[in-house]
Amino acid sequence: MTTDIARLEDSRPAEPRIGDCRRGCDLDALPDGVLVIDADGCVQSLNTRAAGLLGAAAETLAGMDARQAVPLQDLEGRSWWTCADPFGGLATRTRITETLLVLPGGHEVFLTASLVRHVPRGPVQQVIITLRDAKARRRAEQKTSALISTVAHELRSPLTSVKGFTSTLLRRWDRFSDDQKRLMLETIEADTDRITRLVAELLDVSRIDSGRLELRRQPVDLPRLLDRHVDGLVAAGHPQERFAIRVHGTLPEVWADPDRIEQVMANLVENAVRHGAGTVTVDLQPGAEAGDEPDEERPELVVAVSDEGDGIPEENYPMVFTRFWHSTRRGGTGLGLYVVRGLVEAHGGRITVGRAPSGGALFRFTLPAGAPEHVV
Repeated sequence: MTTDIARLEDSRPAEPRIGDCRRGCDLDALPDGVLVIDADGCVQSLNTRAAGLLGAAAETLAGMDARQAVPLQDLEGRSWWTCADPFGGLATRTRITETLLVLPGGHEVFLTASLVRHVPRGPVQQVIITLRDAKARRRAEQKTSALISTVAHELRSPLTSVKGFTSTLLRRWDRFSDDQKRLMLETIEADTDRITRLVAELLDVSRIDSGRLELRRQPVDLPRLLDRHVDGLVAAGHPQERFAIRVHGTLPEVWADPDRIEQVMANLVENAVRHGAGTVTVDLQPGAEAGDEPDEERPELVVAVSDEGDGIPEENYPMVFTRFWHSTRRGGTGLGLYVVRGLVEAHGGRITVGRAPSGGALFRFTLPAGAPEHVV
């Protein structure tokens, strides 16, 4: 971007200008702060974004000595003008790569610069500086750090367990009874399953964020899928009366990735079991939203999962499907519902959260009905 601006400028003497280039380029239309420094080291032109980042009026900065107008320092407190020496240095330089710098008051910005030479190896006639607020990238870096910290925390416990039990079994195999060995092996299996789920969640987050999530669509019998999952929960020790599956009307045919839809249902149902109370109810019905008549032109299947617990405070609704969100009872990575939303939206559906008539949490999502166009 700075190179393009440089082509629009020339080095002929001119009055300081604000927000424009000589040949019609409006600097104020650019999202980043831009300053043009002339051969004398003075601010020749700048846009309002640059003035905002520098915390001064554009009229005040125009014409000032650039070292005073743009007092940039690196993270160690050294002057950028002295270290980078944009008007000196190698005669072959045409660009200064992105650098994280600090403005007075501690405001961090990313700087890039183009060095305009009218003849190869000639003197620098102009320095075109772009400034970008570092807050957004810092937030992204903090999210990445939070993800790494969360993953490390979630991996530490099961890995410690697996390591401890395997070491004990290898060294003292003959000292344990068959029942003790079975208990240790079952614990190892459960912990490795936990690690596998965590890795799967991380891979799904990566695929969702990059748009590389692949779906293998085929007809899905959702009531049968739910029955199978509930049978698994009952076999794991949950009472049968804890679950209720209700089908309303004739359900439309849905083409979806059965593994991904099972992942969605498993997450929502198990969340209701873990964080809710009372009966976990799953309602399936045709129609766009609860209470709406089915749309013949755009048929959908609506699935609602609710419980009878305390529910989720309304002020938390906007955050429920974001990364690392946890209910008051902290547990897990906080990625599950983020993945659920990504999977539902990848199928062309929608998901919302609200309060059930029973007072608990209510998660409702839709799936488009009918066969894909390439099948019809």
